[in-house]
Amino acid sequence: MTTTTILQHSHKNKAFTSLLAFLLGSLGAHRFYLHGTRDAWGWLHLAALPATLLLRQLFPDADWFYQILPLTLSALAGFLEALVLGLMPDDKWDARYNAASGRQSDTGWPLAVVLVATLMLGAGVLIATMARLFDLLYTGGAYG
Repeated sequence: MTTTTILQHSHKNKAFTSLLAFLLGSLGAHRFYLHGTRDAWGWLHLAALPATLLLRQLFPDADWFYQILPLTLSALAGFLEALVLGLMPDDKWDARYNAASGRQSDTGWPLAVVLVATLMLGAGVLIATMARLFDLLYTGGAYG
């Protein structure tokens, strides 16, 4: 007697993936949603949290900017991934992530709102990070 197993392939939602990358990108939630728990980049994102805590414990007198730098870089990468994934055309998205689902993606306004919010917050965090980095490197933190 043979048993036939039908594998169900879940349909990956592009707007939800971009939202995950926007909100929890620093922890790699979007990577785990798309690729599962075997995704090395997702684990690298997640490793930023213990790295931040370790830096805080090892260097308690260091400026807070340096202590949270791993998490900040991971968050910036998450913002970039939210934009890259969200701006991918639907047919390319379906070919890459939904080839076996049997459904087609049709993204609309919710994705546009997520992308605008990602661009606003991501650009703000990037500018603030660069400003603080140059302040610390060139003036020793004289401006804050």
